Amino acid sequence: MTHPDAHRTIETVWRLESARIIAALTRLVRDVGLAEDLAHDALIAALSEWPETGVPANPGGWLMLTAKHRAIDRLRRDDRFKDKIKDIGHEYADQQRVAVFTTDAEFEAVLEDDPLSDDLLRLIFIACHPVLPTPARVALTLRLLGGLTTEEIARAFLVPEPTVAQRIVRAKKTLAEKKIPFEVPPPAERADRLASVLEVVYLVFNEGYSATSGDDWMRPELCREALRLGRMLAELAPDEPEVHGLAALMELQASRLRARVDADGHPIPLPEQNRGRWDQLLIRRGFAALLRARQLGRPAGPYVLQAAIAACHAQPGPTDWVAIATLYESLAFIAPSPIVQLNRAVAIGQSSGPEAALRLVDELADRPELRGYHLLPTVRGDLLARLGRDAEARAEFAKAAEMTANARERDVLLRRAG
Repeated sequence: MTHPDAHRTIETVWRLESARIIAALTRLVRDVGLAEDLAHDALIAALSEWPETGVPANPGGWLMLTAKHRAIDRLRRDDRFKDKIKDIGHEYADQQRVAVFTTDAEFEAVLEDDPLSDDLLRLIFIACHPVLPTPARVALTLRLLGGLTTEEIARAFLVPEPTVAQRIVRAKKTLAEKKIPFEVPPPAERADRLASVLEVVYLVFNEGYSATSGDDWMRPELCREALRLGRMLAELAPDEPEVHGLAALMELQASRLRARVDADGHPIPLPEQNRGRWDQLLIRRGFAALLRARQLGRPAGPYVLQAAIAACHAQPGPTDWVAIATLYESLAFIAPSPIVQLNRAVAIGQSSGPEAALRLVDELADRPELRGYHLLPTVRGDLLARLGRDAEARAEFAKAAEMTANARERDVLLRRAG
């Protein structure tokens, strides 16, 4: 195998296996930063050896075993780490871990005494811990669970690489200083913590689905990464309907990615998209995930309701806007926000006409949360145009163009304003 081939293989294997390796090591060393360092040591070893010796038959297992050996060496020689264990209150259990095992086989047993899926779930909860600011949660999640490099995260979110690096360093430092345990939260805290996890994953997806800034309307690689995380969550937490709801929502929305832009990369509104370009496999996966959420028999939460709305759009034939408006009404009841109300107004505009919708939109005009939100004047412009008030509509599109930071979206709005 040539060097470039080996490097490409390592990159692929790392993207697939890094989260599992970091999760397993974090359970042992109880420090996510140290676990990541140890995992990277194994990655460096692969980059050094595989181009010369060839890719092993089980590359993921090779990385895991190498990382474990790095951990053994580290734990045996690092007195400071033993002191740290005492500080964070795991004295008895972890002294046993450090002192008792004298062979690699014993160490393997320590690492294998919990299912790996539990480790991954713990890693997701710690990376998305509410003690971290949202940008830090996003960066840390993509780094630890997606295996993305700092450069890749910076490029995806159009922020300087040093900024992302600082966010990750501070996040790991905060987790260590706050002594955040590496555990799935107890049942009393799980709903809030799970909400934080889902929020982070959906933020990643949305940034890929409709980029807030830059020259590209979409960043599909972020959608794919969020979708991967969502599917992983659905496997790790199969009894949580909101997890399946989020997975369903992302599958259904992702099914439209190919149809959302024209040949020049400009956005195509949903009613004007070529449905023949929608991905039917993702639609089927979305429906299956939504069915799974409903089969769990609990009241629908925000993600299940949004997935139900996306499912309405994915149905063949004319769109049932009355059903969509009703679903938005339910969503506004359990998760009230002016953006949900704005989306409800769009649905009412389709089901009951633009005049009824315009009244609702005008009621939202003074909401401080929508100040600077370019979709408010965009929606208002659409409704005014349908009512034949063309001059007012053009003024709204011009206002929206000034607000958006996305170049492709700005082009479309300026054409409509012109």
